[in-house]
Parts: sequence; structure tokens; C-alpha cells
Amino acid sequence: MNGKSFEELIPHYQAFLLLERGLSKNTRTAYITDVRKFEAWLGPDLTPVDVSEQLAREFVRELHETGIAPRSQARVISGLKSFYGFMLEADLIKASPFDLVETPSLGRHLPEVLGIDEVFAMLDAIDTSTLLGKRNRAMMEVLYGSGLRVSELCELERNRIFAKDKLLLIKGKGNKERAVPMSDASLEAIAEYENECNRTGAPIKPGNEDYVFLNRTGARLTRVMVFYIVRDLAAAAGITKTISPHTLRHSFATHLLEGGANLRAIQQMLGHENIGTTEIYLHVDTTRLREEILLHHPRNIRRTSHK
Repeated sequence: MNGKSFEELIPHYQAFLLLERGLSKNTRTAYITDVRKFEAWLGPDLTPVDVSEQLAREFVRELHETGIAPRSQARVISGLKSFYGFMLEADLIKASPFDLVETPSLGRHLPEVLGIDEVFAMLDAIDTSTLLGKRNRAMMEVLYGSGLRVSELCELERNRIFAKDKLLLIKGKGNKERAVPMSDASLEAIAEYENECNRTGAPIKPGNEDYVFLNRTGARLTRVMVFYIVRDLAAAAGITKTISPHTLRHSFATHLLEGGANLRAIQQMLGHENIGTTEIYLHVDTTRLREEILLHHPRNIRRTSHK
């Protein structure tokens, strides 16, 4: 952990908003709320100075994924740019991680998707001879095999796994519950991980006893830690795409659609309130189909062969 904490900086930021920028009470409250939202997303192990541009972009991607309206997304990003602008003026940082971050163009942005071979390459890159390797394998199997949001993965409790029925009971946005199928690979990986936890794991910290995925100190995994694990596995597998936990969720949905799954069924599994959110995967599928057609179209093949 480096630099001052959010708790230490926020009173100074409040004074900056009032005295330097002269903002109204409502605007100041909204900006502080945005900073608190980001602080909660990061978890207790990172300070404002530790935030990279990549983490900032991942936070914005999650705002998009959770269905927050474009105007609300813009306000949150504006609030965080203001906070890091204050840190720049105070000489606490040399560059803001939010400088180049823009509000996603909703309805036009197509998510990055992994091929099935790339997913398997990431799984194969995990050393499952260790406790953390077994955890990472189980985590990846659940993220991809059930299409969970990263927050849903971190908050997954043991009593919500119904192994006999091969189902997860997930509490999603707005505390709405949904049942999500589990793969045999997910169940096997979780069983292996829990057996190793019982054998060699660190004592579980009080209040974390029910969570499935724990860090090396026995506390619940944070979203940021999952982000780093997924990113590092992609690098180990030789994948050069910009990867995040959401990439596995997007890949899950796209591969289901390619396999013939019904869009409504995919909507239910992902926990999308609006079918319009799910329809982006129709565009992804169409884009991939177009690429395949252009690659293998006889006219293109003939033109290439005569060059």
C-alpha cells in the first residue's frame, strides 16, 4: 500500500471542492459519493496513488456492465477526474489514471471476446499443484462456466452452491436472485480447491467463513485481486487482448449464442433486467460471422492467391 488513504484525503478534497472550486453542497456530496464508490470497488488494500489507468478503465467497464445510465456514468467519471485533479494540484501524483478514460459509447461498444481455445489456454496456464492455483482454476471455471459478474464471484457463498442440482443461486443487481447452471468442471475444481483449503489453507478471518474464494490471508477476494489474476493468466497464456474478468462473462454469453442458445435464456443466466443489454451479443456474433465470411469467401481467397 502506498500513499495516503482515501479516508485521509477526502476531508482535504471536500475543502478543495468548497474553497477552490466553489461547488454547491449537492455537487460536493455527489463527488464524494463517487469517490466512496470507487474506494469500495478497489477494496481495502489499495490507496488512490496505487490506481493505474488500466484499473480506472476496468472500473468504468464495470459501471457499463451493471447497466448504469450513460448520464450517471459520466457523472461518476467526472467526479473521479475531479478527485485526481485535486491530487495533481496537491503534487500527490504525477498523472491521473482517469485522464484518458471516457464514458463508454453504450450501444456501439462491442466487448472483447475470447475464443474457446484462448479460454482453454488460460486454464492450462494455471499451476494447480498449489492452493492458490487450485483456487484460481476454480475461480476461472466459475467465471467462464456460469458467466458471473466479478462482484457475484467475490460474494459467492458455500450455501449457494447446489452441487447435486449443478446450480448456483446468485444474488445479483438489486438483490435479485437467479439460478445459474454449473459445469462439471466447475464443481470438480471447487471440490479440489475446498479440499486443499481444509488441508493447507490459512485460518479464515472472522466474518469470511461463508465465502468460497479467499485470499492467502483467509479473507474474501476483492474484485481488484480477481482483475489482476485474470490479467496475469492471460499474459501467461500469450493473449495480447485487453482482458478483464468481464471478458470471461462476455465470452460465456457469446459462445452460448454461437452454440445455438436462446437469447432469452442467456438474458436469464446473465441476470440482465433488459433484453436490450443482452442483444449486444447478437452484434458480437454477427461481427464474428462477418469476419469469418470475409476470411473464407472464395472471392477474397481468389484475390489473395493472385497477388
